[in-house]
Amino acid sequence: MINCAFIMGRLIADPELRTTPSGISVTSFCVAVDRSYVKSGEERQTDFINVVAWRQTADFVTRYFHKGSMIAVQGSIQTRSYEDKNGNKRTAVEIVAEKVSFCGSKSGSNGSFDTQTSNYTQNSQNGELSTDSEDFEDDSGLPF
Repeated sequence: MINCAFIMGRLIADPELRTTPSGISVTSFCVAVDRSYVKSGEERQTDFINVVAWRQTADFVTRYFHKGSMIAVQGSIQTRSYEDKNGNKRTAVEIVAEKVSFCGSKSGSNGSFDTQTSNYTQNSQNGELSTDSEDFEDDSGLPF
């Protein structure tokens, strides 16, 4: 069986690092992803995909990505059930990030973090890592 998800889009808010009672880093964030097709006479639609990252990947995301940053996420789809504050049963669908990457940088700097090996890989012509969201192209037309 295969459970693989790959998405690329923009963060809709700054990710916030949290720590579990046992000391494990975790962050949840939402990625706005444009649909690849547009119905005739309609505007392009955007999906908002929830992502959760753990341990070193969570540290990496909260350190280098901010609202509006372009991000590529590779992981697996997970569903979980919970009760909301009104006692209603809900189901959450999210991607559990295994690898996250920079993308869309004007400076040509690309990098990724792979959870499997806990290695950060940087590919850059000048060796500098740009983390400022202003360095990412903003051609999405989204309100952030």
